[in-house]
Amino acid sequence: MRASPKSLSGLLPFLRPYRWHLLVAVLFLLLAAAATLAFPSALRRLMDQGFATEATQAQLALNFLQLFGLSVALAVFSAGRYFTVSWLGERITADLRNAVYGHVLQQSPAFFEATQPGEVLSRLSSDTTLVQTVLSSSFSMGLRNLLMGAGALAMLVWTNPWLMLQVVAVLVAVILPSVTLGRRVRRLSRASQDRVADSSAMASEVLHAIPVVQSHTAEQRETDRFVEASRRSLRTALGRIRARSALVGFVIIASSAVLLWGLYRGTLAVQAGTSSAGQLGETVLYVVLLASAFAVLGEVYGDLARAAGATERLVELLNTASSLKTVAQPLHVARPAGGSSVRLEQLRFHYPSRPDTWAVDGLSGVVHPGQTVALVGPSGAGKTTLFELLMRFYDPQSGRILLDGAPVDQMSLHGLRQRIAIVPQEPVIFSGTVGDNIRYSRPEAHAEEVQAAARAACADGFIAELPDGYDTDLGERGVRLSGGQRQRIAIARAILQNAPLLLLDEATSALDAQSESLVQAALGQAMQGRTTLVIAHRLATVQRADVIWVIDRGRLVEQGTHAELLAQGGLYASLAALQFNSSP
Repeated sequence: MRASPKSLSGLLPFLRPYRWHLLVAVLFLLLAAAATLAFPSALRRLMDQGFATEATQAQLALNFLQLFGLSVALAVFSAGRYFTVSWLGERITADLRNAVYGHVLQQSPAFFEATQPGEVLSRLSSDTTLVQTVLSSSFSMGLRNLLMGAGALAMLVWTNPWLMLQVVAVLVAVILPSVTLGRRVRRLSRASQDRVADSSAMASEVLHAIPVVQSHTAEQRETDRFVEASRRSLRTALGRIRARSALVGFVIIASSAVLLWGLYRGTLAVQAGTSSAGQLGETVLYVVLLASAFAVLGEVYGDLARAAGATERLVELLNTASSLKTVAQPLHVARPAGGSSVRLEQLRFHYPSRPDTWAVDGLSGVVHPGQTVALVGPSGAGKTTLFELLMRFYDPQSGRILLDGAPVDQMSLHGLRQRIAIVPQEPVIFSGTVGDNIRYSRPEAHAEEVQAAARAACADGFIAELPDGYDTDLGERGVRLSGGQRQRIAIARAILQNAPLLLLDEATSALDAQSESLVQAALGQAMQGRTTLVIAHRLATVQRADVIWVIDRGRLVEQGTHAELLAQGGLYASLAALQFNSSP
């Protein structure tokens, strides 16, 4: 994809809230440009009067004071412009970064199947930094020099129209090749940013799995992969640098040619007596302003090209629509006093990345309020997928799910997920304290409620042994806890949420036999009065369930109590025979 400066129009929604600040910045910009453009005319009067024999000392002093006054005005207006533009750049970039981050968090898991988190992080960091550079300096500098160049051209037309025609002819000859080089810089800028994002995504993936990398002695392989990605990024960046260097060099040469041509023609005019020394100085300064403005615009154009690519990538994220459709007026379903009811009607679902394989295929079933239903079956049978559909991380291709009598796709996502607590198979611990992690499901919960949830999850014992108890910082991803401790924190988080529907996905898989027994007892108390769906490969943990669903290849093939399923002699009986006969 080619990004043009027009892509910067994607920033307009973020500029609108600061329209008055923007007007102040433009006012300072106009005043600074006017002060600069008035300087050559004041210098011409000084030179012409200074060389005149009848000029008095008072007149000369007045001319110098005028020049000094213009210098002070230029300093004040330039400082005001710098402050307002820099302030705008910081605020708009922060708003843009926050908007992109908030929008990404609302995307469904289908989005992250196609987009790596490392790429998103690259866009949030490097791309927003490029946009900030343009908003804080490059754009202001470009607009200032555009005004200066246009003003210098207008003054040249007024003071020396013949010279102006010659200068314009040279500028036209310069602009055409500059546009061609600028397009190449634009194209390479976008490609360079994409390669940097690829490297960031790779590094993020590896760093998050560093124990696996090291356990397979893959450090050197991963280093080589990153070096190769960096090499590709470097090649693309060097191509961009070469193109931009050629553009800058060409613009400087062309600007110098314009300046020297104006000086040459002005000197000839003074020798011929058709112009004064003051007029020559004025003309030279205007040509200098025009040439320098043109040179800076060439440099700024490169920055704008890079920022355009960055803006396009960020706006691309902002325009990404979630695959989950929401209704304008969601249903308001009363929260049940006890557990929720769940009805599954002919569910069929496949993941976006695997359209030829049904993860759930014609699944139907009813879970009554307060009931505990255990889901068992071979790995990949669709049990965790069913949990993802209940949480509405995905929508089924056909069929529907009703929670407390209401279709889940007619409820608000926030309202639906507030009614469901889940303990995932791989618990997630955030950087922060123990209390913060348990309170994640209910940020407003009091310390006493947090501690009660920890006791119910049999986590209070090991928490008390931590250096600062509930205020102990756990580090990124809970690296300071064992797997069983992380799982008990996740269970405490679910208990604290106190939702009418509880989903347990292998919630005790990382616990030893003693801890599992304690947590099972605690969960038994926590599940009283609410509906619970339990996924467990250890059949000993589901024997006390009210109903056991046996799922295979996305279908509900058997259901009943432990004794009933053993008597049927089907898939459950064979799974039970494998586990119990192989147990010591």
